[in-house]
Amino acid sequence: MDFGEKTLTSASIYNGKVIDVVRDEVEISTGRHSFREVVKHSGGVVIVAVKKRSDDPTILLVKQFRYPIKQVVYELPAGKLEKGEDPDFACKRELEEETGYRAANWQSLGYINTSPGFCDEKLYLYLASDLEFVGEHPDEGEIIKAYEYKLSDVKKMILNGGINDAKTICAIYRAFNGVEL
Repeated sequence: MDFGEKTLTSASIYNGKVIDVVRDEVEISTGRHSFREVVKHSGGVVIVAVKKRSDDPTILLVKQFRYPIKQVVYELPAGKLEKGEDPDFACKRELEEETGYRAANWQSLGYINTSPGFCDEKLYLYLASDLEFVGEHPDEGEIIKAYEYKLSDVKKMILNGGINDAKTICAIYRAFNGVEL
């Protein structure tokens, strides 16, 4: 079975500061035509920052208000890629901006597609360790606070619904299932 789709036309619907939206006419494998609306996003980085190594490591979470869901959430430090920015650079920038820490050791945990049914956003996941505090400096308009939690407590927060952020759950899973600390 052929699952591919051929783009016939593409029209820009919206161009914003964070996202763009396009509407594509496609031909599916049956020969029929359909439409796809796609949110275009530059992507981002997510960092699992290990502060203390042990059988129950201490990691950094940040707490902030997320306007689209109108809630204060706990999540891993993360941030948007600037257009054309290298994720290996962005992860270091975001960790320092949001938590005030720099890491001596970095390991890629791959990437995830956040919502491939309508969005092309790709998030690059990283594990950071051997942290040194240098002072946080969040982006203008960003009210954010870093907290330290034991991994066992973070897992409980995930299981009881205290953490529902998909990027955080994915990165925690990848960092602590088969990756050496």
